[in-house]
Amino acid sequence: MCGTEQAAPCTCKCKCSAFVPDNGALKATANNGRLNLSPDSIINLDHGDPKMFESYWEKMGEKCTVVIPGWRSMSYFSDAGNQCWFLEPQLAESIRRLHVVVGNAVAEDRHVVVGNGSSQLFQAALYAVCSPGGPAPVNVVSAVPYYSCYPEVTDFLKSGLYQWGGDAHSYNGKDPYVEVVTSPNNPDGFIRESVVKQDQGGGHDVAGKLIHDLAYYWPHYTPITKPVDHDIMLFTFSKCTGHAGSRIGWALVKDKEVAKKMTKFIELNTIGVSKESQLRAAKIMEVIYQGYQNFGTPAKLENFFEYAQCLMAGRWNKLREVVKNSETFTLPQYPQEYCYFSRQSSQAHPAFAWLKCNKEEIEDCASFLRRHKILTRSGNRFGTDEKYTRISMVDREDVFNLFLKRLSAI
Repeated sequence: MCGTEQAAPCTCKCKCSAFVPDNGALKATANNGRLNLSPDSIINLDHGDPKMFESYWEKMGEKCTVVIPGWRSMSYFSDAGNQCWFLEPQLAESIRRLHVVVGNAVAEDRHVVVGNGSSQLFQAALYAVCSPGGPAPVNVVSAVPYYSCYPEVTDFLKSGLYQWGGDAHSYNGKDPYVEVVTSPNNPDGFIRESVVKQDQGGGHDVAGKLIHDLAYYWPHYTPITKPVDHDIMLFTFSKCTGHAGSRIGWALVKDKEVAKKMTKFIELNTIGVSKESQLRAAKIMEVIYQGYQNFGTPAKLENFFEYAQCLMAGRWNKLREVVKNSETFTLPQYPQEYCYFSRQSSQAHPAFAWLKCNKEEIEDCASFLRRHKILTRSGNRFGTDEKYTRISMVDREDVFNLFLKRLSAI
C-alpha cells in the first residue's frame, strides 16, 4: 500500500508508507511549520509547495546534513575559471551525475548555469535570447493552458526586449518570438512539444527561439521516456526533491554565448547564488545518487525516486477513486508509457490535478470549491476556461486527506 492505509494498491516496490508521519508526529513538529487541521480549516491547494516529502528527508536524519565553518565560502566567487563563476563545482558535478542516473536530460558537454530557482533562470533565459534587441519587443508565447506565472513574470519588468504574446497555438509566427515549452505541462501534466512552426519566423535573429521548462520531468511525476536534449533546459531543486526553500534551479545550455548572457543577468540581478544553498543541494543530490549505485538490487528506503513515485501513485489512485464516484468532476487521462528509469510501464502522476467541473450550473470551478473551503487556482489564470482549476497534489498528508474527504462530500 502507498501513502496511508486507505491508499489504492500500486505496482511499485517501495515502502513509502513507512515514511508517513502519524498524527502524533505532526503535533510534535507543529512549531516547525506543520499545522494541525480542524474539520473547518480552509485548505490552500493553490500553490505547488512540495511539503509531502518532509517525512522522507526527516527519516534520512544526518545523511543530508551540511556543516559549514564560519570561514568557508566567504568570497563571491566559486570557480573564477568557469562560465558561471558563482556555480559551486560540487553542485555542478552533482547535477550532471543526477541526470545520468535518472536519464531525463543530456547534461554532458552542456554549460550549467545556477539560479535562485527556475523563475530567475526563466528571466535570465529571456534576456539571453532576446538581447541585444530589435525595433520592437520579442513576443513570448506558450501553448494554452500555460503556466499561470509566465505572463506576469514576462511583463513584470516592462522590458523593451520582450513582452507576453499569449497562446502559442494562435500565434501567427510573422514576428520574432520565443516559445516556452513546459513539459510535463503545468497545469495539466501532459508532455509537450513546440507548436509554433519554426520556419514562420520574421527574419530576426531571435525568431523561433525555444526555452524548455522541465521542472516536472522527474520519474515521480511522469515516465522518463528519453533523455531530452534542447538548447535551453530549465530545472528546479524544489520540484525534484521538494526543497523549495533552498531556492536552487539550474539550466543546461548548449550555446556558450547564451550561458554567458544568462550568467550576466544573474550577476546583475543578485550577484550570484547563495553558496550555502548550493552546498546543501549538492549534498542532497549526492545522497540520492549514492542510493542508486547498487543497480539490480531491490529498492531500498533510501532511494528517493522510488519512494516519491509510490507516494504520488497512491495519491492519484485515491483521487481518481473519489472522482470516479462523482458526477461533478473529471480528470485527464494519461497514456501508459514505458519508463526507462523505473523499467516498467506507468502513467503520469503530475504534481497538480487539472480538475474540470462538468455540471452546467458550475461556471467557475475554483469559486465552487472555495465555497467548500478548498482554495485552488482557476483555469482563467492559465489562459483557459474557468470550468477548470488546478489543485496541488504535493501538500502534507493530512491536508491531502482532508481535501479528499471534502471532495467526496460534494
